[in-house]
Amino acid sequence: MANKKFQFNPETLNYEEVETSVKSVIIRTLLMIFVGMLVGIGFFFLFFSIFPSPNDRIKDQQIKNLNAQYEVLNKQIDQMQLLMIDLQQRDDNLYRVLLEADPIPNSLRFAISDKTNYYDEILQQTNSQLAANLTTKVDQLEKSIYVQSKSYDEIIHLAQTSEERMKHIPSIQPVLNKDLRRIASGFGYRIDPIYHTPRFHAGMDFTAPKGTEIFATGAGRVSYAGWKQGYGNCVMIDHGYGYETLYAHMHKINVRQGKEVSRGDVIGFVGSTGKSTGPHCHYEVHYKKKVVDPRNYYFQDLSPEDYDRMVQMSDNFGQTLD
Repeated sequence: MANKKFQFNPETLNYEEVETSVKSVIIRTLLMIFVGMLVGIGFFFLFFSIFPSPNDRIKDQQIKNLNAQYEVLNKQIDQMQLLMIDLQQRDDNLYRVLLEADPIPNSLRFAISDKTNYYDEILQQTNSQLAANLTTKVDQLEKSIYVQSKSYDEIIHLAQTSEERMKHIPSIQPVLNKDLRRIASGFGYRIDPIYHTPRFHAGMDFTAPKGTEIFATGAGRVSYAGWKQGYGNCVMIDHGYGYETLYAHMHKINVRQGKEVSRGDVIGFVGSTGKSTGPHCHYEVHYKKKVVDPRNYYFQDLSPEDYDRMVQMSDNFGQTLD
């Protein structure tokens, strides 16, 4: 009786025994298995949706890190865009105005790149590769913009002080020499007039009668005025900006140490003091503590044609006067 099942029959008003077939048993069993599987699968997905796997947790953390990195990069890019706008405005409204140059057209500044192959390569990279490459490029770009900004600051400072700077740079001959007849020897290796051996000549010699005026070739401060071994009566002028000039073998010095002079001021008179074989002015130009060829610093005194002639003349003289 325990294994038998009964069902109420409303027509006979009696409980009648239900005959169980093999087919119904199989169907009932399969139905139970199916329902069990559905419940198991649902529980499985519910469990892992609430409790993610270790791999999911790692991926979630990576995504969070990438999102944080992208947020930092976006802020850096926003800052760089502001800097670029500032640089563009300074370029258009300051530097190019000072130099009387036309602004760069926006069509050139904001031109769209056609590097399709490059963009195809980007699409094939993973998120981590993209983030690493983008971070590197943003850092490099940020440094470049900073350096360029500092360079512009220096340029504008030079532009603002260019007029004052030009007053100080040596740019005329130390004696009146429009016809170029007073050049006796140039810069470089020459024959020593006393020892008759090759010797480096650190300046240019200008012949002139004793007492001829010697001019400051640029504005500056007299850093030395007195006797100097080999140079005789000598004046040195510190022009600033790395420039210094020397005027030697003077008959008479017309300035004192510490005096401020302008270009064209008479600082002395031609003589033949010190190691000298005749009246002349030995003239040197120093830039950043090194002697340089003085003939490159007569641009306010000579036309291009006269300059070419002066170069040929200074190269042809093989013996110095000091």
